[in-house]
Amino acid sequence: MKDITLKEIAQQLGISITTVSKALKNYPDVSEKTRNAVLQLSQSLHYTPNSFAVNLRTKESKTIGLIIPEVVHHFFSNIINGIIEEAEKNGYLVIILQSNESMEMEIKQVELLMNKRVDGILISLSNESNNDEHLKEILRRNIPFVMFDKINKLINCSKVIIDDQRASFAATQHLIDLGCKKIAHIRGPVNPQNAIDRFLGYKKALEKNNIVYDSKLVYTCLGAAFEEGYEFTKQIIENHPDVDGIFAVTDMVAVGVINYLTEKNIKIPEQIKVIGFSNWFMGQVITPKLSTVDQPGYEMGIQSFKLLLEEMNSVKNDAKFIPRTVELPTSIIKRESTLGK
Repeated sequence: MKDITLKEIAQQLGISITTVSKALKNYPDVSEKTRNAVLQLSQSLHYTPNSFAVNLRTKESKTIGLIIPEVVHHFFSNIINGIIEEAEKNGYLVIILQSNESMEMEIKQVELLMNKRVDGILISLSNESNNDEHLKEILRRNIPFVMFDKINKLINCSKVIIDDQRASFAATQHLIDLGCKKIAHIRGPVNPQNAIDRFLGYKKALEKNNIVYDSKLVYTCLGAAFEEGYEFTKQIIENHPDVDGIFAVTDMVAVGVINYLTEKNIKIPEQIKVIGFSNWFMGQVITPKLSTVDQPGYEMGIQSFKLLLEEMNSVKNDAKFIPRTVELPTSIIKRESTLGK
């Protein structure tokens, strides 16, 4: 069945296309009789507006692009929920793409979104992202652009972040306050800024408490996976049996830590205290329950869209927009893996 046009409705009613358009938009200069006739006929013919034509006139697609490293991660799923909810309130459709932590995929997806003429782009960078040309191209095309969570500090766009250094400092300090003297850190990949900052926060907490930093106690993940937490904990126990605290870069890694320690009957927190990062729901259902840094994913999603919307409105109105950074607060969630039952 072919799409019904305004011209066909106008011909059947013997009125102009302009009058049909005004009637559908409820203009006051169209009589109630004519308006009712147009509405009844358009409904009976199942008329729907041509969104492509509307977009050409308004120069808006009413769509935004969202690129995230992975959809299944609890933190990113919360961000998606926040973005979608806020976008729907404002009449925007969200195209969600997953880079799978691949820079090559990320570059392709940015190009795809630009070619689709989306009104704005939201992105959390992949772990492999070490080339910023595709990000600079977004700016060159004057496309509203916001980065969140995993960012590039050198790109002049709006950002929504947490203070990863401060949060990881607090996590490490929590272990120290509970008596830990030798703390291992299972860090994230060397590239993402948030993994770098979490490592630096760990290191600064040791220095502030006059604990000598030992690079042999730092283990670097490639993907921040459960299996890496499990395997690195095995190495920690074999090579550093006197370790009494472990700070993991994510809760996923921390669950791997707890799994290994539990299998080997190493008591948590009596022998080794464990803290993670992100407040993943699994941390509340494992035994012992995981202490962690609460990372506000849902709020990050809401704030990311709001920043993007502000820039999109500025572009639409030919107004100057100055990028800015929104920093969200974090907190330590203290549970059994550090405090005991």
